[in-house]
Amino acid sequence: MNTTTSVPAIHEGNLQAILRAEHGDPFSVLGMHSVDEQLVVRVFRPDAAAVTVENLLDGSRHPAVRINEAGFFVALIEGATERFPYTLHFVSADGHAWTERDPYSFGILLGPLDLHLFAEGNHMELYHKLGAHLREVDGVWGTSFHVWAPNAQRVSIVGDFNRWDGRVHPMRKLLGCGVWEIFLPGIGEGAHYKLEIRQAHGGVALKSDPFAFYSQHGTATASLVFDLHRYRWNDEAWMAARKEKEWHRSPISIYEVHLGSWQRKVEEGNRFFSYRELADTLLPYVLELGYTHIELLPVAEHPFEGSWGYQVTGYYAPTSRFGNPDEFRYFVDRCHEAGVGVILDWVPGHFPKDAHGLAEFDGTDLFEHSDPRQGEHMDWGTLIFNYGRNEVRNFLIANALFWFHHYHIDGLRVDAVASMLYLDYSRQPGEWIPNIHGGRENLEAIYFLKRFNEVCYERFPGILTIAEESTAWPGVSRPTYLGGLGFGFKWNMGWMHDFLSYMQKDPVHRRFHQGDITFSLIYAFHEHFMLVLSHDEVVHGKGSMLDKMPGDVWQKFANLRMLYAWMYAHPGKKLLFMGGEFGQWREWNHNQSLDWHLTQWPEHAGLSRLVQHLNWLYKNEPALYDQDDTYEGFEWIDFHDSDNSVVAFKRKSRSGETLVFVINATPVVREAYRVGVNGEGWYEEILNSDAAVYGGSNVGNYGGARAENIAWQGKSHSLILRLPPLSVTGLKRRIEPV
Repeated sequence: MNTTTSVPAIHEGNLQAILRAEHGDPFSVLGMHSVDEQLVVRVFRPDAAAVTVENLLDGSRHPAVRINEAGFFVALIEGATERFPYTLHFVSADGHAWTERDPYSFGILLGPLDLHLFAEGNHMELYHKLGAHLREVDGVWGTSFHVWAPNAQRVSIVGDFNRWDGRVHPMRKLLGCGVWEIFLPGIGEGAHYKLEIRQAHGGVALKSDPFAFYSQHGTATASLVFDLHRYRWNDEAWMAARKEKEWHRSPISIYEVHLGSWQRKVEEGNRFFSYRELADTLLPYVLELGYTHIELLPVAEHPFEGSWGYQVTGYYAPTSRFGNPDEFRYFVDRCHEAGVGVILDWVPGHFPKDAHGLAEFDGTDLFEHSDPRQGEHMDWGTLIFNYGRNEVRNFLIANALFWFHHYHIDGLRVDAVASMLYLDYSRQPGEWIPNIHGGRENLEAIYFLKRFNEVCYERFPGILTIAEESTAWPGVSRPTYLGGLGFGFKWNMGWMHDFLSYMQKDPVHRRFHQGDITFSLIYAFHEHFMLVLSHDEVVHGKGSMLDKMPGDVWQKFANLRMLYAWMYAHPGKKLLFMGGEFGQWREWNHNQSLDWHLTQWPEHAGLSRLVQHLNWLYKNEPALYDQDDTYEGFEWIDFHDSDNSVVAFKRKSRSGETLVFVINATPVVREAYRVGVNGEGWYEEILNSDAAVYGGSNVGNYGGARAENIAWQGKSHSLILRLPPLSVTGLKRRIEPV
């Protein structure tokens, strides 16, 4: 039996540092070591009353001596000179016995190439290394943990497996890059954990894992170990076809959704629908309406419902509000099998100050800037990523690739790009720091955005990146080799602002604002635009889309039908936020379901049918999508008739098909209104937003009109049309009437 006198002494400073959880290199103390040509195994387990070391090669057992009441044990391995694999047998004070492999018996896990790539910002599969990973090391199954905290004095894994005691499992720091690591044998899927960090200045913080793949939300913020390699996808056909897709020449019609408030189980305490339930409810609804894509407000883990997901604390974890990561995959998989793409809102512009998140992660401004003139969004109360730091850029770019790789996401809509591009965004003079050239452009953020787009399109051809960018920054959706930022598309915020401003005016005044609805065509082909009526327009007292419209109830619906039809006729891809499709009256509330009871009323149901028809028409008429980013696809017929608030234009396909659209933005029926066209023949009325089936007054042209051999508006022929009130009329040329 070993005695305290037979155990080689341990330096008192090292002992006390381990006991106080202050040691920066616990692997130099704990585990198996050679001391004075003798092998010893040192173990610190406060929950153990006795420890025995078992040699797995010969089965011999070596009782450890408890040299400190706090739970520090040392076993002398008599007669052994070479290291061997071993296991630890524990007995607690109440007699409970258990066995573990010693975490401090395993060597370095992360190789020098991984560390080098991360340090230079080029480890594009960083998510395979950092975070918690189920794996086998030296024939032993468990979970490896890696975290970047270069300025921490000590980092420990704490969880339900060690009573959340930061003294038990301190990690090894890999010099040169600031990554800490440990392998915990026996720790499996579902284990709850956090990182206890003794920060740069000595304070102790409890942080969620920045690379956690599954997390709690709300006031409970533990990270969870999860196996990302178990799910079996069924979307091979979709993924193969996506690689060959030319989205600039294809229809894109997006239904923007906040999963927590699209629909709820009111009868079950107003609970959320799960990812699986949404696959059975939201997906069929989107298919019925004819959308090509669903865009989800951020599903990355976030603590605050009122942020709608835009204050992210878990960039690598789909929120557990609706289920686990595999259940979210199931939702995406079902969408792909049904032919619907899935786009996520992504938030690389800022992050919240929540104590368990990225803010002052290791006690320093690690992910953010130290100067609030660079590092804080005063309007939002959030922190700005330090894009000049290689590791921070790597964290974000790898995150984008992670969603494409592990979740088969079809696109990322990047939030708040304008706030990233400009150093003086929402700042007064003296509240921002110019770049090295004295300008207001954020050069580091620009480099990051270009690199993000280059890497995403290189590794995942056929995906979409979409910029929410509200300024006149040139080339947002141009390739980086042409000087652009490299996005696939840009939200057309100018169109949204101008058209909503026009539509909210009483029709009697619209004659004075004709320029609001023609200005967008001056710049419509400078970018690959996406026309959006997004969630931003139905919050913060702005009212719903229907409530924005002027006039009595009939006119409100007619105006909204006209706006939607005009949007589909206008060049650009399409996006509509949930609830707008059936005319919700109230402003969006993230805490409750949409007002689905409204769909039983004819006006609301009619509006929904119009959206359904618009999506069908859009997908079946190449003139509406296959060259909507070039002047060749659009031609004004007339935009001068401001007195009558009438405009007319053509949309043209690459094969030469032509559609004619005429908009009457007043509640007055325009009888015998002549519109110029090129070519004789019958022009079939393929769209009338005033049709009775949509809730309109059913004024129209009895199916179409024949072109007369009368030149008009610079065209060889012309049509005599009856323009319904507050309407869009669409016509397609046929040689003979159908």
